[in-house]
Amino acid sequence: MSGHSKWHNIQARKGKQDALRSNVFSKMSKVIAIAARQGGDPTMNFSLRLAIERAKAAGMPKDNIERALKKGAGGPDGAQMEETLYEAYGPGGVAIVIKGITDNKNRTLQEVKHIVTKGGGSPGSSGSVLWMFGQFGFATVASEQLKMSRDDFEMAMIEAGAEDIQAGDEGMIEIKSKVENFKKVMDKLKDAGIEPKESGLIWEAKDKITVDDAVRGRLENIFSELEENDDIEDYWTNAE
Repeated sequence: MSGHSKWHNIQARKGKQDALRSNVFSKMSKVIAIAARQGGDPTMNFSLRLAIERAKAAGMPKDNIERALKKGAGGPDGAQMEETLYEAYGPGGVAIVIKGITDNKNRTLQEVKHIVTKGGGSPGSSGSVLWMFGQFGFATVASEQLKMSRDDFEMAMIEAGAEDIQAGDEGMIEIKSKVENFKKVMDKLKDAGIEPKESGLIWEAKDKITVDDAVRGRLENIFSELEENDDIEDYWTNAE
């Protein structure tokens, strides 16, 4: 699964850039608040555990995490937030899936439409794009964290439910699983004392398409604006 999508995750692209840390923390706070609605104990709430781990990997301070937990558990801000999924076609017919967390779905929908249209794409109706994607659990770990041989590690992941393990960039190992097996995979990593650099549920295109430089440049503009929008948590595309 190496190179599953060079555009797939906000945390991976923007979490390393200090100038956008505040933007990332704002997004992570919303993710935590949404997840905390189902219970404030991360040991009992897997979605919350994932959200907190993502926030920590992005360098989010402990105080920020705790405030987000309180909002989700009982505060009005967390209760107003909703998760939403938008579908669109980018330039060149590229398929785009966009995940938002917002307190105003109509506002965010209009902003997404504006960004996509300005970039040479068009909004899609429900189901128009999503059928081209499958949802999976995904995690990356640094190979230097392994306390066992690579073969033993891969066998342990497979036994836990991983269905694809590939070498990624910069010494990272990419692990993909079916959604229903993702908790087992994450539990196995935790038992092995391995903290993922990145983890969560992704939408992966079933088939990828190659785009030329002109389309790639317009896509980069769209994705850059999506990343800067506080209501957009993540996005995925079928473009190589």
